[in-house]
Amino acid sequence: MNPDYTDKNPALGALYGDHIQTVMARHDHALEQAGASHAVIYSGNPKLAFLDDYHHPFKANPHFVSWAPLTALPFSYIVYTPGSTPVLIYYQPHDYWHVVPGAPGGYWTSQFDVRVVHSTEDIAAHLPEDREKCIAIGEFADEALAFGIERVNPTTAVNILHFARGVKTEYELAVMRLAAERGATGHVAAEAAFRAGKSEFDIHRAYCKAVSHTDPELPYGNIIALNEHGAVLHYTDLDRDVPGAIRSFLIDAGAQVHGYASDITRTYSNGDQRFQDLIDRMDAMELEIIGRVQAGIDYRELHVGTHKTLATLLVDAELAIGDPETLLETGVTSAFFPHGLGHLLGIQVHDVGGHQENEAGTIIDPPSGHPFLRLTRALEEDMVLTIEPGLYVIDMLLENLRGTPAENHVNWDTVDWLRPYGGVRVEDDIRVMANGQENLTRDAFARL
Repeated sequence: MNPDYTDKNPALGALYGDHIQTVMARHDHALEQAGASHAVIYSGNPKLAFLDDYHHPFKANPHFVSWAPLTALPFSYIVYTPGSTPVLIYYQPHDYWHVVPGAPGGYWTSQFDVRVVHSTEDIAAHLPEDREKCIAIGEFADEALAFGIERVNPTTAVNILHFARGVKTEYELAVMRLAAERGATGHVAAEAAFRAGKSEFDIHRAYCKAVSHTDPELPYGNIIALNEHGAVLHYTDLDRDVPGAIRSFLIDAGAQVHGYASDITRTYSNGDQRFQDLIDRMDAMELEIIGRVQAGIDYRELHVGTHKTLATLLVDAELAIGDPETLLETGVTSAFFPHGLGHLLGIQVHDVGGHQENEAGTIIDPPSGHPFLRLTRALEEDMVLTIEPGLYVIDMLLENLRGTPAENHVNWDTVDWLRPYGGVRVEDDIRVMANGQENLTRDAFARL
């Protein structure tokens, strides 16, 4: 039975009312702290390409999507006044050039006072009259679309909303399980294309077909990397030609359901047992790290602990020589693993609030020597985050070890062996629980 990704999904409808209550409570608090009476959340608008007359793909304001699963509805607004039913100003233009949004319908409509407008001039009549008591949240390239609201994205309110969004509602968790299953379906199709000897471009096409996404609908650009391309952390070039020899495949690709993302990475060997053994080591290490996830854990400590675990793996795989502390202090582990262990996940792939200590917006910096860590908070129940350790031959970073004490801790012959394979990354999406975790990704693969 195929999962129901539509806005008619009764299981999601049963959870959506409580989700809206949570979203309203968060906005009640944000408005009170900001000294405002109304929140006006703008969905956004398409942006014209420079010196041209076509638009870039539309990306809805994530604040808007947190209210309603409407990812393709530009020029629309949610107006929220505490104690009142939220108003959805639903923009449905008269347009014979493009497909316009259909009549509003789905599990979400009962939670809103839906008002359909056919031109932007009709919007103002549905906004609060006391604009000085409003805050607007969104990106207003044209200030006229703020309709005289002067307080746009006030820091006090936005910090509160961003911090709160780190914890997911039951509705959001249900949607993200669907997104994980959709992404896992794409990964299975991509692996099959890899095993069939396809090019990066054709593997990408197989993935998009399996998840039923066009490129703009993907939550982020797919990383489809054969051989040494796996060492480029954000490789998105997609060679059209099949390489002369196919040695390895690294895929980092997700899918979305109602605006919520999955983010999954897998690495495969094309028959080389030594490289497969390295993948198996990394997979076991990733699961060990996931086993440490629970509410109250400081994610910075989890990241640094991963480097210590990786140091042991590097020695076991004959890529490095030395004890874990030495390999950390000399920068060996960072040369092989330069990115962060993971990040918050939700409406945005790299979801907001990852560095916030509190709703006031106090920032927790990454640990010294680890500038790319996107999550530094203590973990809370029902957060969803990624765990994605990696190991790569990035010559730019490894060459920086030459002439330093680290040079003698690297087994350069093994590095030369690994270089044509690029590297290994394994990534799962994890829900934090009070005394453990839920692996959305592995559970999704198991359901296929």
